[in-house]
Amino acid sequence: MASAVERTDELVREYLLYREFTSTLKSLDAEMKADKEKGCRVDKIVEHLQHLVQAFDLNGLREYWSYLDRRLFRRLEDTYRHTVNKLKTSLYRYYLVHTVQSNRIEKTQEFFQKLALELQNQPEWKEWFVLPYIPNPDQNQVFATYFSKQWAETFLVSLHNFLSVLFQCMPVPVLLSFDEEVQRRCQLQEENEALWQKLFAMQAEPRMKKEEEMIHHKLPYYVQNMDRLGDSELDLMSSQRTSSPMPSQTKAGSFLSMLLPQSKKLPVKGSMHSTPLQQSQTPASSAKKDNINNQAAKGKDGTAARDGKISSSTTADLGTGQQRQKKVQDLERDAGMVQQRQRKVLDYGKERKELLSKQTAQGVEKKPEGSSAEIDIPSSLELPIDQLDSPSKLEKCRLDGGSEQPFIVLSQEEYAEHHSSIMHCRVDCSGRRVASLDVDGVVKVWTFNPTMQTKATIMSKSQLISLEWATKPDRLLLLGSGVGTVRLYDTDAKKSLYELTIDESYPRILSLACSPDGTSFVCSSAAPSIKLATVSDIGEKGVNLVPGNLLLWDTKTMKQQHQFSLDPEPIAINCTAFSHNGNLLVSGAADGIIRLFDMQRYDCAMSWHAHSGEVYSVEFSYDENSVYSIGEDGKFIQWNIHKSGVKVSECAVQSDAIGPFVLSGYSGYKQVQVPHGRLFAFDSEGHCVLTCSSTGGIIHKLTNTERAMEPCLSLGGHRAPVVTVDWCTAMDCGTCLTASMDGRIKLTTLLAHKP
Repeated sequence: MASAVERTDELVREYLLYREFTSTLKSLDAEMKADKEKGCRVDKIVEHLQHLVQAFDLNGLREYWSYLDRRLFRRLEDTYRHTVNKLKTSLYRYYLVHTVQSNRIEKTQEFFQKLALELQNQPEWKEWFVLPYIPNPDQNQVFATYFSKQWAETFLVSLHNFLSVLFQCMPVPVLLSFDEEVQRRCQLQEENEALWQKLFAMQAEPRMKKEEEMIHHKLPYYVQNMDRLGDSELDLMSSQRTSSPMPSQTKAGSFLSMLLPQSKKLPVKGSMHSTPLQQSQTPASSAKKDNINNQAAKGKDGTAARDGKISSSTTADLGTGQQRQKKVQDLERDAGMVQQRQRKVLDYGKERKELLSKQTAQGVEKKPEGSSAEIDIPSSLELPIDQLDSPSKLEKCRLDGGSEQPFIVLSQEEYAEHHSSIMHCRVDCSGRRVASLDVDGVVKVWTFNPTMQTKATIMSKSQLISLEWATKPDRLLLLGSGVGTVRLYDTDAKKSLYELTIDESYPRILSLACSPDGTSFVCSSAAPSIKLATVSDIGEKGVNLVPGNLLLWDTKTMKQQHQFSLDPEPIAINCTAFSHNGNLLVSGAADGIIRLFDMQRYDCAMSWHAHSGEVYSVEFSYDENSVYSIGEDGKFIQWNIHKSGVKVSECAVQSDAIGPFVLSGYSGYKQVQVPHGRLFAFDSEGHCVLTCSSTGGIIHKLTNTERAMEPCLSLGGHRAPVVTVDWCTAMDCGTCLTASMDGRIKLTTLLAHKP
C-alpha cells in the first residue's frame, strides 16, 4: 500500500503542476512533510515511535499513539481492542525500560506522576509503581524479562507486523485502487507477452521438425534400387573394356545424385575407392574417367527400357557378388544388345556433359586445377529475412556455414509510418513501447505486441534531434531539440509535462541518458555546427568539433544538479551511457576522448584518447568491467575501465556500419547522414552485438581472440542503409530494431538457441 500511496501522491502533484494550482501544491507539500502516517509506511511509523522514546518525549509519545488510535485502531472490530491495549502497555514499558537503562530516574518518576490516575486501576501495572525505587531492576525477577534485548526486539517486530496487516486490510479510496488496477493490468500484459513468446516457440518447433522430415524422407524402393542398377551395369562395362587403360575398379556415381541440382550437393572430399595411382592422374585423364562413369550411369536407364528380362534380372536381388556376376554373364550372351546399349550410353553422355557444363557456368565455382574432387557451395547464402517462410530456413542467411547459429529467427515485421530518414530508434526498459525520431523532427511512439500500432505522434515547432526513455516511470519520454530545450513527454496521456531550457549558447541537445533509478538524467548540449546543415554536406565529418557541456538534471523537480568538468576543454559529447546501478557514467566526445564519471562524487574518474576522430557510440559490457566504443576511424574497441586507456580487444568494422551513410536517388540526388543514434547493441548475456550495414543489421559473436567479433547472422530486408539499431532483452525472445534512411524500421524477433 505504501507504494500505491507514493505513486498517487506523485500523480496528484503532477496534476496540480499541470493545472498550475501552485498554492494548492504548496499546501500539499507542507502537509506531506507533516504527515503523521508517513505515507502509510510502517517502518517510518515504528522508527518515529522509537525516536520519541529515545528523546524521552512522553507527551509526544502519548499524542502520537492517540492519533494512531483515533485514525486507525478505532476502525477495527472490538475483538482487536485487547491486542491494541497490549501493544500500548508494551510501548509504555519499553519507554520505562529505556529511562532506567539511561539512568534517567527523573523521567521514570515523571512517567508515573503523569499517568498514575490512568494506570493505577489496571492490574498489569500494579507491580510497576515500585520500579523507580528498586536498585537493580534488571536483576529483579519481575522486571528482568523486560530488560532483555530479546523482549525489545520481539515487541518492535510485533508492532510492525500488526500495523502492516492493518494497512493491508483497510478500505482504500478509489484513487488508490486505481493504481492497484494499473499494476495488475501491467502484470497481466507481461504474462500475456510471455505466453505469446512461448506460443511462438512452440509453433516454430513443429515446423522445423516437419521440414526436417520433408528433407530427410525415406526414398521409395524403386529409387533406392537405381544405384544398384548402375553398379551392375558398370560391371558389364568394365568387362567389355578390359583393354582400356582406365582402372576397372572405378565405381560410377549414384544415378540419383546425377539428377539433383549441383548447387545442393554437399562437399565430398573424393572417392573412398580411389588409389594413389588415380589421385596422381592428369586433369585430362580425370575428365576422361568422369566421362566413362557418366556413360556407365546412362546404362541404368537404358537397360530397364530395352528388355523386361534384363530389367527383372537386375532388380531382383543385387545383394551378393555371385548373383551380380550371373547377371553380367547373361547380358554378355547378347553382343548386339550390348553394342546398341553402348551407343545410347555414348549419346546420353554427350548430352549430359553439355548440360552439366551449362549448370557449372551458371551456379558453381570451379576449383583450382589439381585440387581434390570437391564440389563447391556458393559462399553467399544471405537472403532477406522476410523471404524466409519458416525458422528452419535460417541456414540460408548464415554468414559462416560451419558455425552453429546462436539465434533462431521467429519473425520480422516492418514499421513504415515515417517519411524521412531515421535518427533515433529506442525501445523502453519494459520492452512494450518503441520511440523513433526522423530527420524531420517527427517522433512516433508505437507498440509491436501483439500487433504494430502507433500510440502517439509528437511534432514540435522546434526541431527535435534526440530522445531517451525514462526508466521510472517508463511511460515518460525525454526529447531534446535543436534550440536548447528538453521536453518531458507522457506517452500515455499524450501531453508534455514539462519543458526546460538548457543553455542558449549550446542549443543542440546531442545526447540524453536517464539513470537506472529514474531520479536523474544527463544532457549533452553543443554549440551550433561549424558547417551549414544542408543536404549536400550534412554528412561531412567533424561537424561536432565545437564547444559543449554535460549537465545532470533532477527528473522530478527538473532542476540542474551538477555540471561535469570536460578537461582539457569543453567539447561536444556525442554519446552517454549509465552502468546498471547508476554509479558510473561513460561518455564519448567529438575530440575522440572517452570520459568515465563517478556519479557518487560527480567527478571524472579517468579519461583517455580512444579514437582518431569522433566517438560515435559507447556502451558498458555485460559484466561492466570494460567499455565498448565505435569511432570515426572505423574501429570497434573494448577498453578496460580499471586501467585507463588499456585495450582489451580491437577490430575494424565495415564502413557501412559507422557512416557517413549515403542514400542515392534519381538524377544524381544524394543524401548523406552522420551517425546520431546507437550504432551497436548487445544481447541479454553480452555474447553477441548487433551493428549496422547497408542492407540491414549484422549480429556478431564476441570472441576472446584477436578478431574481437565474428559475424554469425544477417538481418536483411532493408533497401537503404541502416543508421541506428537497438536490441530489447526485456523478454525471453529478444527483439532487434534496425532503422534505415528510407524511414523503414524492421523489428526482428529472435529466440536464443539453447544447445
